[in-house]
Amino acid sequence: MNRDSIYFASDFHLGSSDLKSNHTREKKILDWLDKIKKNASELYLLGDVFDFWYEYKKVVPKGFVRFLSKLSEMSENGIKIHIIVGNHDLWMKNYLTDECGIQIHHQYLMIKKQGKNLYLDHGDNLDPKNYYFKFIKLIFRNPLCQWLFNKIHPNISFQIAHSWSKASRKNGTTPPYMGSDNEKQEIFCRNHFKTNPKINFYILGHRHLPLDIEIGKTCRYINTGDWITHNSYAILKDGEIQLENFS
Repeated sequence: MNRDSIYFASDFHLGSSDLKSNHTREKKILDWLDKIKKNASELYLLGDVFDFWYEYKKVVPKGFVRFLSKLSEMSENGIKIHIIVGNHDLWMKNYLTDECGIQIHHQYLMIKKQGKNLYLDHGDNLDPKNYYFKFIKLIFRNPLCQWLFNKIHPNISFQIAHSWSKASRKNGTTPPYMGSDNEKQEIFCRNHFKTNPKINFYILGHRHLPLDIEIGKTCRYINTGDWITHNSYAILKDGEIQLENFS
C-alpha cells in the first residue's frame, strides 16, 4: 500500500440540531474516509468537526459512533490523525486521544511535509477587529467558566450549546467570495507571509467556502470549505496541493 498523500478537511458540524442531514452527512464522510484510507499517511481535521463537543468526566456527546469507529480503525492501521479544534469544538480534552488515537491541537500548527512548509489552523480567530468574538472565546476558554458549565446537567448544557450554535449560523448560508480586501483569512495570510516568506501553504477552515488563492509566487492560501454544502477537502501529494470535492 502506497501511503503518499496527506488530507485536510474541516467543518463537518456533526450533530448540529438545526441541520437535519446529520446521518446522511456522516455516511458521506465515512464513504470519503474509506476512499482516502488507501493512500493516506496523515489526516488533518481543521476544526468544527462537531457542532458541539464537551467532555464531562464520565459523559461525552451522544452519537458519532460510526465516525469515531472509522477514525479509530484508520489510526490503528497507521494513519496519523490530527484535529485542530475550532470554535464549535474547542472543549476537546483527552477522550479522542485515549480512545481513538487522535492528536488534539488547541492552536495553529507550522509543520513541514513533503518538502513544503504548512501553516494549519481552523481560522476563526484571524480577524483582529472582531472583538466580540475574541471576548466570547476568552470566556469559553476561562477555567472558571468551564467549571461552572460542567456543573450543569448535560441535557440542559447541550441544549444551551446547540441553541448558541444555531444562532451563530445566522441564516445558514455562506457568503460568496468577498474579494481580497474583505476576506479576513486571506488578509491574515498575506500579512503573515510578509514576515514568514518560507511558508508554501496556508490551509484553513471556518469559512465554509473552498478557496485556492495565490499569496505569493511560492505560496497559496487554501480553504478546505465544508461538508454541509461543498463536501470539499485538500490533498497534498508529491509536494503539490489540490482542492477536491467528494460526491
